[in-house]
Amino acid sequence: MNSPSNQLFDAYFTAPAMRGIFCDHGRVQGMLDFEAALARAEARLGLIPAAAVAPIAAACQAELYDFAALAEAIVTAGNSAIPLVKALGQRIAASDALAERFVHLGATSQDAMDTGLVLQLRAAIGLLESDLAQLAGALAVQALRYADTPLAGRTWLQHATPVTLGMKLAGLLGAVTRHRQRLAELKPRLLSLQFGGASGSLAALGEQGFAVAEALAAELGLTLPEQPWHTQRDRLVEFASLLGMLAGSLGKLGRDISLLMQTETAELFEPAAPGRGGSSTMPHKRNPVSAAVLIGAATRAPGLVSTMFSAMPQEHERSLGLWHAEWETLPQLCCLVSGALQQALLLVPGLEVDAARMRSNLELTQGLVLAEAVSIALAQRIGRDAAHHLLEQCCRHAVEQGVHLRQVLSETPPVSAELSSVELDRLLDPAHYLGQARLWVERAVADHQSFSR
Repeated sequence: MNSPSNQLFDAYFTAPAMRGIFCDHGRVQGMLDFEAALARAEARLGLIPAAAVAPIAAACQAELYDFAALAEAIVTAGNSAIPLVKALGQRIAASDALAERFVHLGATSQDAMDTGLVLQLRAAIGLLESDLAQLAGALAVQALRYADTPLAGRTWLQHATPVTLGMKLAGLLGAVTRHRQRLAELKPRLLSLQFGGASGSLAALGEQGFAVAEALAAELGLTLPEQPWHTQRDRLVEFASLLGMLAGSLGKLGRDISLLMQTETAELFEPAAPGRGGSSTMPHKRNPVSAAVLIGAATRAPGLVSTMFSAMPQEHERSLGLWHAEWETLPQLCCLVSGALQQALLLVPGLEVDAARMRSNLELTQGLVLAEAVSIALAQRIGRDAAHHLLEQCCRHAVEQGVHLRQVLSETPPVSAELSSVELDRLLDPAHYLGQARLWVERAVADHQSFSR
């Protein structure tokens, strides 16, 4: 029977498909898939009778088991494989006593649990790859659409020089592409069989141990590691680190969008929908609900990644407690990131952009954001230090007088003597001070397209 729903907030913070992978059914089925594959591999090598495979495989269906009873048994057993293998044996024995003798032959509990986890992670990676590809595609479209849409660059939360919205989105696109590359690179290491028996030597299988490992890896479609990795957890920690980085990149997206949605800024908005982002008391509110998930995931992920790192120095050939600390941590990370990706996929394609407000906000400082452009142009005429000092004085006067920098510059003889009215107008136009913004967009899109081929 299935366990009850995990959390009230699952639909908000977790993709349903990812929760389906890491629910009790998914965990149990992963271990049972290991047991069925082990029987097939050992029968192929003649270690067990071929007739034993069908009864074992028929019993390896998660829906046949009582998860509540397993949960109670885990309290005494100390892990999930011990009571599951016992229940599996009982079920097989009820119909085929001979086949029951060959269940779990040569394996240990951690073999079933770790390999079962790897099978879950393979399914999880499939979801992540699909979502990341969709997100990258949406970012590429939006980055190109807004490649030339200027808005204020912000450093230390203050207006800096102009950038473009496309350039900001291309920054995330580049990060997503790198995460996709990292995921592809680690898959052969992560999707690796765990099979070592009691202490890692496979002594219970004698001279056939390695052959069984090879056959089992082939049955499950997993790579065969150089040796069992019961207490060498770098594979899992590498994946956890990637999930943490991905959560952080999505968190930056959420942070930037939430800041741009602030009432005082109002340049960019999450897509609107009935009831979305409302308040229980304030009818006018339009809260950044997707951004909240992205920021929340980025806030929670580092602690989970830290737990995975903390669990690495495992004792000898089997760990006490450190291995146990991983059991819920890595699935939680996967679920958190999946939820953040779902919200990003909802958010990015439907972004509402107020380009006019972006242009208006660029004028809030009355030309000061383009002071660098004027200073650089003037430096070619009177020298860098003199130009920088002169522009500092002009900016200070503009602020003190509450007037546009353009007026102060035209009324300052050392400036007007070097730069014409037409030149000043051009220098103080944000559209003419975007540097390589479009090129950065095109390069990010090209990298995305190259990886996606």
